[in-house]
Amino acid sequence: MRDPFSTILTTTPREALDTLEKSLGISEEELAQALNSNRRTLQRWRAGTAYPQWRARQRLADLLRLQERARGTFKGRGAVHRWFHSGSHFLGGITPAEAFRVGRSDRVEAALEALDSGGSL
Repeated sequence: MRDPFSTILTTTPREALDTLEKSLGISEEELAQALNSNRRTLQRWRAGTAYPQWRARQRLADLLRLQERARGTFKGRGAVHRWFHSGSHFLGGITPAEAFRVGRSDRVEAALEALDSGGSL
């Protein structure tokens, strides 16, 4: 698995946002929430007129790392998207998307770890 910050450095903000929206099946609004930002700011990142500040880059790296890890856990087209938007007993019934939006990427990581260790959905 690549270091999340090297992913950020080799990927433009636009590419990172597009990858996340497509792979996780989240809207621009949901992605903005997950990054503690707003849609207008994401649009500026896409246009190259602004660049994510440190905290936003860190959250973007976290989300890219989670997406990459989930792609290694789940096989098949759309599997990551379905997992990211389905309630998880590892997360107390909320979805990984909801957990990430409220800043609990650590819990989403733990859920993936549990699944990789043989836990069931």
